[in-house]
Amino acid sequence: MSASRDPAHPGSAPARPGDGRSTPIEDHAALGDGRTVALVDRSGTIDWLPLPGLDASPMFARLLDETDGGCIELAPVAAHRMTRCYVAGTNVLETRYETEHGVAVVRDALVTGVAGRLPWAELVRRVEGVDGRVVMAWRVAPGTAFGTRSPWIADAEQGVIRAGDLTLGVVTGNVGTPDPVDHSSSDALGARFRTSPGSVHVLGLSATEREPLHLPDPLRAGEAIDRTIDGWRTWSKEFAYDGPWRETVQRSALALKLLIHAPYGSIAAAATTSLPETDSGGKNWDYRFAWVRDLAYTVGALVQFGLREETHAALSWLLRAIKASAPDLQIFYRLDGSVDGEVTEHPDTAGWNGLGPVVTGNPAKDQLQLGVYGDLFGIVRAYVAEADGNVLDVGTGELLADLADRVCDSWRSRDSGMWELPETQHHTSSKMGCWQALDAAIDLAERGQIVDRRARWVPERERIRDWIGENCWDERRGAYTMWPGSTELDVSVLLHAPSGFDRGERMSRTIDALDAELGAGRGRLWRYSGMREEEHPFVACGFWATAALACVGRVPEARERMDSLVSDVNDVGLLAEMVTVDGAFRGNFPQALSHLALIDAAIKIRDLG
Repeated sequence: MSASRDPAHPGSAPARPGDGRSTPIEDHAALGDGRTVALVDRSGTIDWLPLPGLDASPMFARLLDETDGGCIELAPVAAHRMTRCYVAGTNVLETRYETEHGVAVVRDALVTGVAGRLPWAELVRRVEGVDGRVVMAWRVAPGTAFGTRSPWIADAEQGVIRAGDLTLGVVTGNVGTPDPVDHSSSDALGARFRTSPGSVHVLGLSATEREPLHLPDPLRAGEAIDRTIDGWRTWSKEFAYDGPWRETVQRSALALKLLIHAPYGSIAAAATTSLPETDSGGKNWDYRFAWVRDLAYTVGALVQFGLREETHAALSWLLRAIKASAPDLQIFYRLDGSVDGEVTEHPDTAGWNGLGPVVTGNPAKDQLQLGVYGDLFGIVRAYVAEADGNVLDVGTGELLADLADRVCDSWRSRDSGMWELPETQHHTSSKMGCWQALDAAIDLAERGQIVDRRARWVPERERIRDWIGENCWDERRGAYTMWPGSTELDVSVLLHAPSGFDRGERMSRTIDALDAELGAGRGRLWRYSGMREEEHPFVACGFWATAALACVGRVPEARERMDSLVSDVNDVGLLAEMVTVDGAFRGNFPQALSHLALIDAAIKIRDLG
């Protein structure tokens, strides 16, 4: 990539062309430290970074607000070629810049400390001169957090910027003398510097909220990059997957690790809010919450990868959250386990490409989704059955037995289905999830892990199976339909080939019917009937069909489909929620469900092939 640069201020980094369009979603790489996630675009700009934690109002959000969102820029002033990749086995990004006069390399990371995760958030961008001379420019310009804060430079010499209860420290080492930048919509600091062969330059940012701020020494901040690389590589050595598409699977596992919220053990569904699912706006949601569904699939993957610590932390977090909100089982929780998901719209924030609204919170918090019971029990069965040395405590055994009883009572109810639809129906995939919950509860009782009420659960499980077979199969369509009496189709039923509900002819025919009606080419699928006209193919759906093909014995077709779908990752191996027929990304990013579906499809093909 090359770009012409003409900065408007001598202390600023080069601005992006003002064409009124936001940076493409697929142009981003992600950094993370177990507390928050930063997105870096191809111009070297960090245009998304909530601080100090992922669910905070983002002080750097130019991705959604070109004017007042805020960003951290770092790039050569002159025209240049750029290549980038993650340092192998890590979430540290390496970008190589080649100009007419020299070469420089930038390594970006949200860094860790000697003892692991830092008690504050710390971003480090280390620039190394490789050849010749490269003039670099940088700018740190906090935004207004969707119009809720007004940043100001409290101490330009120390690089301290304040915004409400948030304190930011700009750390500089051999990157020029930081000067206030007056053409920003908010207070900003910036400068220029020149690289030379072997030179090292450090630009960092530390952040805390309602607590003192540590300003690291620039030299030690630069060394933190190497320590962070070592930490990621140590984690990657524990990763155990031997099968096809290994590199892609490992990158997906690393992407999931970015979304694990280390302070609590929860797992965010995505790192962003309000990236649109459609090209007309409106379907914009906040995914910085922990969905039981996503956590279930994550635990299933982590168990098979031999990653015991994350598995235990995730399940323990979920059980604590469920007990705190009992007797109701929520479909998602805040990252700290609370259930507040109140929605706030920010009408003065334009949104990505002007496609608002920009929202915080998620309106699905009050919905009934019966499939979540299957997800929960699937987590626990994977934890107990697929790993040595995992035993449930007495309280959890009693809680799960009570929840299984609740499934027996509630499976006949209408719900909003997996897709969080406003109109309730007897969704087929939800009934299959109830079957899955009771099937797992029976297995757990047989293992002596939960209170044994199989006398009730076994006949109710069979009633559910019979009801689905009698009411949800349409012979004329040759498929399980979205709900009884409907002719519409829903890809989420394919999740219940892996769950074990159906790995026979009916599921096989359903795959073919879904491909015929909802196929978008290259193995991609729309979510359910009618979405072709409204939105884009849903990344996870293509991988669900791949896994289902393997489960029904059509492994060669699954392999062919998988080969096509893995090419949808961006240049650094990441996936969003949706992908257009032209390969552009839509929806929140990086999306846990997309990477989980990729991992599960690869495992199913490996194990069943």
